This record gives sequence, C-alpha cells and structure tokens, in this order.
Amino acid sequence: MNAVTHTKIVKDTSTLLGFDFCGIAKAGFLDDDARRLETWLGKGMHGNMHYMENHFDLRTDPTKLVPGAKSVITLLVNYFPQEAQNSTAPKISKYAYGKDYHEVIREKLNHFFILLQEKIGEIHGRGFVDSAPVLERAWAQKAGLGWVGKNGNLINKKQGSFFFIASLIVDVELLADEAGIKDYCGTCTKCIDECPTEAILPNKVIDGSKCISYFTIELKDALIPSKMKGQFDNWMFGCDACQDVCPWNRFSKPNNVEGFKPINELLHFSTNDWNELTEEKFKIVFSKSPLKRSKFAGIKRNLKFLK
Repeated sequence: MNAVTHTKIVKDTSTLLGFDFCGIAKAGFLDDDARRLETWLGKGMHGNMHYMENHFDLRTDPTKLVPGAKSVITLLVNYFPQEAQNSTAPKISKYAYGKDYHEVIREKLNHFFILLQEKIGEIHGRGFVDSAPVLERAWAQKAGLGWVGKNGNLINKKQGSFFFIASLIVDVELLADEAGIKDYCGTCTKCIDECPTEAILPNKVIDGSKCISYFTIELKDALIPSKMKGQFDNWMFGCDACQDVCPWNRFSKPNNVEGFKPINELLHFSTNDWNELTEEKFKIVFSKSPLKRSKFAGIKRNLKFLK
C-alpha cells in the first residue's frame, strides 16, 4: 500500500468512529510556534502553570515524542451541548458538562489506532488528548482544520470552536492536507472586548495568568488574588465568554457523544444547591466530571469568591 491508500484509510476510519473532522500534517519542528512559546513563557503568562516550562523540545518537535514520526493526525470532537445550564446559577464551561473528555476521547483514540494497525499493518505511534506536551492547535492549523482566533482557540469555518483536539503521531507517510487556512477573524474584536479579566491581548496572545479558567481550575486549592474580586462574571469553573460571543459559533451544532451528555445536577443546580453541596455528594455526582480537577475544596473556594 502507498501513502494515498494509507491516507484514505485514516480518513475513512476517523469518519467511521465518529470524529467530526480529521486533518493530516507532515511531522516536523514547529519553528514559529517554538519562538512564540518561548516568548510567552519568558513573560510569565503561564502563571503558576510551571508544567508548561517542562519538555520544551517535546512540545515543538513530534519526532522527540515518536522516533521516526512522519505524520501528525489531528482529530476534532465537538462538545457543544444540546441543553443550557440554569441561567441564574454559577456558570460552568460547556466542556465540563459531561464526563471527563480525556477518558471519553482516549478510548475512541485508542480504538482508532488499533484499527489503523489492523488495516495498514505494522505502524508505531502515540495518541494524545491534552495530556502531553503537544501543541494541538498548531498541528490542527497545519492540517487545515481551521485557524487560531484572537482568543487563542482553533476556529473551524464550518462549526466554530467548541471542539476538543486529539492528536495521533505516527511513523507512516501520509498525504498532508492543505495548510494555511485563511484567518477569518478580520477586524472583529468581540472576544477581546468581552473577556471579563482582559486576558486576551493583541496579536493572538493570551495572558494565561489572568484567565478565569486559570484561576478557577489551575490554581486548585490556592487563594484567588483579591484584586480579581468582582471580575469573574459569575464563572465558577472555567469560562466561555470569548467563545460565546464569537460570530463563528453561530454555526455550532449540538454534539451526539453519549459521554458528553450533561450531568443532570450540573444543568439544574441553583446557586443555593451549589452552596449546600457536601463533599460526599460532590464525589458521587461529579466522580467522572472535569470538575473533580478543582476538587471539592476548589469548587467551594470559587463559590465563595463569586459572592
């Protein structure tokens, strides 16, 4: 079999397993992204996320993650929900409505790789779902799946930005998709204007140390700086402000992934329900939810900070 046949197998298998979009890029050093990442880290915009400083060479060169890597397959999984959260309750980012996406997509990605091995033959590779030093958005852009918007999110012209990104780095030569998708943000600045904490800077730079998601998720049990009081626009876990106002998300379609079906309590809890939530109930209701990343103590801290 040749690269053309292998590529068709990859694309057909991704469709078979229900991935929304699949793109392929030639594996290689991410020169421009390496410079941007180095500058971003140098300015301390990662805050206390010190793990971002680790494995710089792995983040920018897939051949360091998979020896002999020739292709990077990028897969998008839609997570836009069918139902909306109680409008008066503390707000939660849509990505966290259902089960932990790492577990849901990892299972699908593993199945994808097994099928490729069965259909193509002996291939080696590694799959990643936001769990290793891979610059997913850069590879998605190189694979022609969209462009990186002013809010730092990958935007797909057909369905917007409510997607999880998974990567599969393999040692098989595949036909690369056309890269360099046009940036369709134009002169729009809605995401910049609507960011509650002014974390979105010019030239597609995001000050992660000012992002609401950083404070409500990454800081975990640490105290949120008092100077941020009153700036969170009632976001308790994560923030979708920049995505909710993006004109391209008018094309978002509800997902049909069983694992992303919203947790009933998450949708219907009132402010009082959240405040009265016990640790025991938290562990039962949100045992498979992304909310466990903040832990019960972190959720309670966030709730108190919003008052």
